[in-house]
Amino acid sequence: MNSFTSPNPENLLTDQALWRTGAFINGQWLNETPHGKYSLKNPATDEVLVELPRCKEQETELAIQSAQVAFEKWRKTTAKQRYEIIHRWYQLVVEHKEDLATLITLEEGKPLSEARGEMDYASSFLQWFAEEAKRIRGDVLPAPKDGQRIVVLKQPIGVCAAITPWNFPAAMITRKAGPALAAGCTMVVKPASQTPLTALALAELARRAGVPDGVFSVLTGNDTRIIGGILTSHPLIRKITFTGSTEVGRTLLEQSASTIKKCSMELGGNAPSIVFDDADLERAVDGVMASKFRNTGQACISANRIYVQDGIYDEFAKRLAAKVATLKVGNGLDEGIEQGPLIDLNAVEKVESHIADAVQHGATVLCGGQRSDLGGFFFQPTVLANVTAEMAITQEETFGPIAPLIRFKDDDEVIFQANNTDFGLAAYLYSQNAARIWNTAEALEAGMIGINTGLISNEIAPFGGVKQSGLGREGSHYGIDEFLEIKYMCWDGLLTG
Repeated sequence: MNSFTSPNPENLLTDQALWRTGAFINGQWLNETPHGKYSLKNPATDEVLVELPRCKEQETELAIQSAQVAFEKWRKTTAKQRYEIIHRWYQLVVEHKEDLATLITLEEGKPLSEARGEMDYASSFLQWFAEEAKRIRGDVLPAPKDGQRIVVLKQPIGVCAAITPWNFPAAMITRKAGPALAAGCTMVVKPASQTPLTALALAELARRAGVPDGVFSVLTGNDTRIIGGILTSHPLIRKITFTGSTEVGRTLLEQSASTIKKCSMELGGNAPSIVFDDADLERAVDGVMASKFRNTGQACISANRIYVQDGIYDEFAKRLAAKVATLKVGNGLDEGIEQGPLIDLNAVEKVESHIADAVQHGATVLCGGQRSDLGGFFFQPTVLANVTAEMAITQEETFGPIAPLIRFKDDDEVIFQANNTDFGLAAYLYSQNAARIWNTAEALEAGMIGINTGLISNEIAPFGGVKQSGLGREGSHYGIDEFLEIKYMCWDGLLTG
């Protein structure tokens, strides 16, 4: 079915020492646990890549305890020392970009070209937050009475736990670990069970960079509920950072309440993309392509509902369908592939159910609409016309390669429809009218707005949502604040004479 059938996928790496097959706890590789192993499969071939150890209570406790011990030393390092170590980590990630991209494609399925792009994105957070380590600053405020000084300090919150998703297995770790380590915190990471190899390779490079034992640990296994329950309830964990579904995020928040942890939650989305009749049509089509079909539609900020104004609807639909029909589907390791497989059978079945529901209620398939001839978890990139607000595809996050087109007439109508959801992560709009752009962007209930672009993620901008799409921000100079506590000191008795 696919070109890659090697029984030794580690041979694809230039540096085979990055092929790590054990958990990384307190600077040591743990290749066996009493709980056995689980199989990690390549979603493009359904072949077993490797057997990995399952971590449970004992291993999680060890990682937390070692992180607490390491924190007492790491927090006392100077900002310059933390900068130097994290910056060296960044350099090593850049040097090993090709191997890391290959690991991403093997375990997650995205085309190698996209995996390389993810590695550029992932490394940028290490570079950015290495610099931010030197810019953590407090304040001195005017005191209310003579002889007093009010001093404000920012200090690392403590041991942090990160639970990361499979769709961006490198970037979702560096976007969390970068600011945590820069702030002086230590971190225990539980990567998605589908994509641990990238996390383990990052841990190996962190070790080489000089990150001390216990400062950065990675737990493997498919017992995520057990591990997550310990991380959220453990008194030594002071911060939880999670990227994933709103349903799971809600559970983690509930579990974290008993110990009043600080939480960052980057949760589900249902992003609207609005194409007004004065938009540059070619730019709008390219923008929708970029936001919708990146990672085969498996991104939380993918355009999930595409609203097109009545006067340009038919032309836009024609141009978009023509471009989508040319997308090349296949194994991400093959040359020229633009769309890889979906992550598993459940993802394929959800895409199918959304298309079936839409067609049953009057939608028209302009291209795609069914599983690829390649079989497995491959699905044809799809464009649906005549989609309405009542269909499941507009109510739920699809997480797949379907572009549903919804017709609208006026600005107020589309803003209402765009905001008519529990989610508010990202939104996109296309127009050449400055007043319309400003008014619409202000009115949209989303944490991030793309204006005449479908690509909005970078290390400089604050990433995060509103409503049930999450809490907190990642990236930018705001991102490091999520790992810091503010301490106020009232200093009296300073009058002299």
